[in-house]
Amino acid sequence: MSNVSKPRIIAQRTLAVVLLSLFSCVLPAALRAQARPQVEIRTTLGTIIVELYNETPQHRDNFLKLVREGAYDSLLFHRVIPGFMVQGGDPDSRRAVDDMPLGNGGPGYTVPAEIVPGIIHRKGALAAARQADGVNPERRSSGSQFYIVQGKTFAPADLDRLNARKGKDAVAYTEADRNTYGTVGGAPHLDGAYTVFGEVVHGLEVIDAIAARPTGAYDRPLTDIRMFMRVIR
Repeated sequence: MSNVSKPRIIAQRTLAVVLLSLFSCVLPAALRAQARPQVEIRTTLGTIIVELYNETPQHRDNFLKLVREGAYDSLLFHRVIPGFMVQGGDPDSRRAVDDMPLGNGGPGYTVPAEIVPGIIHRKGALAAARQADGVNPERRSSGSQFYIVQGKTFAPADLDRLNARKGKDAVAYTEADRNTYGTVGGAPHLDGAYTVFGEVVHGLEVIDAIAARPTGAYDRPLTDIRMFMRVIR
């Protein structure tokens, strides 16, 4: 009896080790995904939920801090370009009168760049606005202004031509990245130059609705589109 049960015990132990090894690979990835903070952005055109990347901790923590302080509440999406992105987060927009230029306000500080290889400007990407390289060679991000990519699709050849023109900022796109830009779309010309620190997990149709609104001077929507935020996870 003992001779019969021993192989069975060994097989059971081997199976347990294999299962434990599988869970040790899968579980941490699942936990990482679950641990990503989420923020709800309520707008006058619908609700967006964004998930913040742990790979960009300084941007993540700064965004959460501002949300908890109510710093984004009642601000405008002040710059909207169809087929590209919608931008907000300028504190000057809270009480802005019609035709007032916006986009220069902030909390009085910047955030160091956290440009992570492999994180691209796909549709729904949440990224930090910043000043141009000429005055900001370190590519530090605005302390509060952000944009969400609407973008457009790119054929592989067009993506390659665009990437070739980027010089030192050229990106080694994976097949998955190419497929994303070919089907989902995005803004690949920003890859490698701006910090992407999150993504939309609910409400892409709201981004489309915002991008469809008529705009006037400075790409500002003719009808104010306000935001209100809260941390939901």
